[in-house]
Amino acid sequence: MAKYMRGTVTAFSPFDARADAEALRKAMKGMGTDEETVLKILTSRNNAQRQEIAAAFKTLFGRDLVDDLKSELTGKFETLMVSLMRPTYIFDAHALKHAIKGAGTNEKVLTEILASRTPAEVRNIKQVYLQEYEANLEDKITGETSGYFQRLLVVLLQANRDPDGRVDEGLVEQDAQVLFRAGELKWGTDEEKFITILGTRSVSHLRRVFDKYMTISGFQIEETIDRETSGDLEKLLLAVVKCIRSVPAYFAETLYYSMKGAGTDDDTLIRVMVSRSEIDLLDIRREFRKNFAKSLHQMIQKDTSGDYRKALLLLCGGDDE
Repeated sequence: MAKYMRGTVTAFSPFDARADAEALRKAMKGMGTDEETVLKILTSRNNAQRQEIAAAFKTLFGRDLVDDLKSELTGKFETLMVSLMRPTYIFDAHALKHAIKGAGTNEKVLTEILASRTPAEVRNIKQVYLQEYEANLEDKITGETSGYFQRLLVVLLQANRDPDGRVDEGLVEQDAQVLFRAGELKWGTDEEKFITILGTRSVSHLRRVFDKYMTISGFQIEETIDRETSGDLEKLLLAVVKCIRSVPAYFAETLYYSMKGAGTDDDTLIRVMVSRSEIDLLDIRREFRKNFAKSLHQMIQKDTSGDYRKALLLLCGGDDE
């Protein structure tokens, strides 16, 4: 069964991989580069079509399209175009590999990906990681993280969240009480209870638990997590809760904070725009407009510049003002 997609990027029709490959070669050949042609083609084809273009490019010219993009483009625009060329199946595994390699771990990337992906997606990421990098993702992550943050990541990596089904109100009440006793009612916090319940219960069950928790305690579960935990664990627990409530709302918030204030977190902006462009970017745009009183389009327009901005706005695919 095909998944119902709410992306801004869909298959381009009529599609001609050879014609696109020829146009890209012409745009990058000789002195100077025609960035406009590059960005127009790559943002308007879906990922599967981009892979066909890369294959045609190699067939026709004996050259690697990604290598050419890297040598002809620069800066954030280059990063964005190269990200668009990365095959969908390897995108998350690649991001995780780079988040845990070298000095320092990028906890933000681990949190974003493992909190927001479905169990099926997480299983796929682990498999691809093993195939592509000949390494066990869980081992790599446990080697670079510690404490309760590490334990919740490991729980999420098991990808054993209960499937959605009939919600048992008795269990909902029980979980809400356990969380209340593990946090607000306790001197100190029983983090393990939060990790087990938030990491393994079904989405529909947890949504009911959050409502029940509010009734019992008078607090939103997010307020309790904020008060009772800190650091990377707090950020991961909050990301899990937000994704249980609404994945598009979580990404709208992620995009908002990547651009808010001084400086832009371009890595996050690029990663989210590319990875959600064929999945739910339309829903993310709607949540963005609803929650931040401006459109995603407006914020990108204001916060970025040049070809980088043009390409991001094309991926965004419209203004919701």
